[in-house]
Amino acid sequence: MSSPASRPVPPAAASLLNLRGAVDLSSLKQRQAPAAGAATPPAGPPAPGGSAPGAGGADAGAAPLRVDVTESNFQELVELSAQVPVVIALWAAYSPESAAMLDTLERVVNSFAGRLVLGTADIDAFPQLAQAFQVQAVPTAVAVLKGQPVPLFQGGAEEPQIRGILDELLKVAAANGVTGSLGGNTPEDAEPAPLPPLHQAAFDAIEAGDYEAAAVAYRQALLEMPADAEAKAGLAQVELMARLQPLSAGDTEALRTRAANEPDNLDVQLSLADLDVAGGHVEDAFNRVVSFIGRNFGPERETARVRLLELFDVVGTTDPRVGKARQGLARVLF
Repeated sequence: MSSPASRPVPPAAASLLNLRGAVDLSSLKQRQAPAAGAATPPAGPPAPGGSAPGAGGADAGAAPLRVDVTESNFQELVELSAQVPVVIALWAAYSPESAAMLDTLERVVNSFAGRLVLGTADIDAFPQLAQAFQVQAVPTAVAVLKGQPVPLFQGGAEEPQIRGILDELLKVAAANGVTGSLGGNTPEDAEPAPLPPLHQAAFDAIEAGDYEAAAVAYRQALLEMPADAEAKAGLAQVELMARLQPLSAGDTEALRTRAANEPDNLDVQLSLADLDVAGGHVEDAFNRVVSFIGRNFGPERETARVRLLELFDVVGTTDPRVGKARQGLARVLF
């Protein structure tokens, strides 16, 4: 495996929990589940000859925020991901970037005071995990949220970039009802403020799988406060979830074939753009819609433009790929 430059995938796009068939974690799960209600990561054995690169110790008496991932404790981490997001760093001794990434990840995860847990996996000791996550290079960071994989980045990454990615991961976790923390690590004054009532109603609806009800709550929030950026982004995300919900794996393959054969079919091109954003292929999605806008005029062009702006909100308006796509949009429009 190579160690390419960091290629982050925004969790806001990748973790819409609509990753059917992308990665099957079930084959890695052990039969024995953890005790009900336990909000403590499993203890991992020390790496042979010492600890993994960059390993640090937890404070005495506090739940560890970093564990070594093994075949025996992987199921417990998957179960734990229903309470807090689990960030898994896949590393290898032959990769010079691994130690630096693990040090940085551990430092950043610790700063979130128990709202995240870090699992480190030596791909030579646990090759099945690398295969399940379809790892192409080391180091690689992925998250598990409600038992679903969320790609984060490959290769080395700077601390501000990692912090931003994990901030986004926590936002997506909250939108999916994962708001727990590990006991003994959260300061008393760090308890999050309650959400505004309409935002809470939207989150409750998302957790129940009722995306239409969530959209209604977000629309009402925007009526009451048109400048509510969180409601605007939340509305774009749940509308995307609702559009993707009916799709099966077979539909996905058929959609890609139709998109290749019908480049000017608005519905097909927008549907595939939705799918690409949800799967982390953000630039492909943006380029697809911008190209459609450049080739077409009239009402269909405007429909595509509006959808593109909604996808910008899904990915995050500060994402550099959004800035690049805005420039492309301006070129085809003017």
